[in-house]
Amino acid sequence: MTYPTGVLASQQIHLMAQSGGIKAPHFVDGQVQPASLDLRLGDVAYRVRASFLPGAGRKLSDRLPDFEMHRVDLSNGAVLEKGCVYLVPLQESLALPEGISAVANAKSSTGRLDLLTRTVTDGGTEFDRIPPGYDGPLYAEICPRSFSVLVRAGMRLNQIRFRAGEAVLSDAALRKLHSETPLVDGVPKIDDGLGFSVDLTPGGGNLVGWRAKPHTGVIDLDKLGHYTPDDFWEAIRTDRRSIILDPGAFYILVSREAVTIPPTHAAEMAPYLAMVGEFRVHYAGFFDPGFGHGVPARGVLEVRCHEAPFVLEDGQIVGRLVYETMSEVPLHLYGQDMASNYQGQGLKLSKHFAAP
Repeated sequence: MTYPTGVLASQQIHLMAQSGGIKAPHFVDGQVQPASLDLRLGDVAYRVRASFLPGAGRKLSDRLPDFEMHRVDLSNGAVLEKGCVYLVPLQESLALPEGISAVANAKSSTGRLDLLTRTVTDGGTEFDRIPPGYDGPLYAEICPRSFSVLVRAGMRLNQIRFRAGEAVLSDAALRKLHSETPLVDGVPKIDDGLGFSVDLTPGGGNLVGWRAKPHTGVIDLDKLGHYTPDDFWEAIRTDRRSIILDPGAFYILVSREAVTIPPTHAAEMAPYLAMVGEFRVHYAGFFDPGFGHGVPARGVLEVRCHEAPFVLEDGQIVGRLVYETMSEVPLHLYGQDMASNYQGQGLKLSKHFAAP
């Protein structure tokens, strides 16, 4: 079966599963998103000494004994400790057709907990990138960096997006798209993608963001709207329109721009370039078709500072969105006819926390 060039839509993901390109016992409600598929944890986690990649021509299962420390049964739930690295076989595996590649990423709620989650394949030489025609298992590498978390088999911490060919928009095509369907208010900052900046204009109570506390309790990922933000986060308040990022600290901030993803396109947040400052925007990055469409939604920024304290100014460019054409328009858009936790969002913690 062949697909038009672009990111595969939900109905095409179902077709690929039916033809054997995606192998899974079954899909659960909400697992197939407008332009991606959530991946489910298996029933065992391997605690490993360090993060690693299998390398070309090598299976992860063959290399695992060199790094495994012990195994954790996830069938009834178990705590993954802050600062430790785990490998979890996923319930889904792939037999991609030639011409179909894939890219994976942490889900939004995963990234907002600073829960580093990356996808690994047999023969992998980089994380989260799956070459055309890959046939084999998938694994999640999980490293909780701010909070210990309670997880269970079947939980969905990362997601995968499938691509037919190359469909990234050039800057000229992105400008044309903006002229037809405004992607942001005002004049767009387009340079190798759509640039976005940080909003440090004080809101209610001078709140501009949140910083993860270093010593907290465990977060059960099944409990939504359950936790009090102050038990896990320090509110960042300022009237100066700037903050100083502390090395090693993790922050939740928000973009100044309200972003729109038209139904005909998808987008991915590209990593921040380190030469501009001693920090980077975190890895969470898929924006589905329909995000912010008709309901303005700003991008939540997951920021970690490195090496030296860094002054972050209001309006400073901190990242960019790379837009891609959809292979087909999804039958259901983000925030329409399906549950979405972050449509119309502003500065917002993950769905596990009650409103402050």
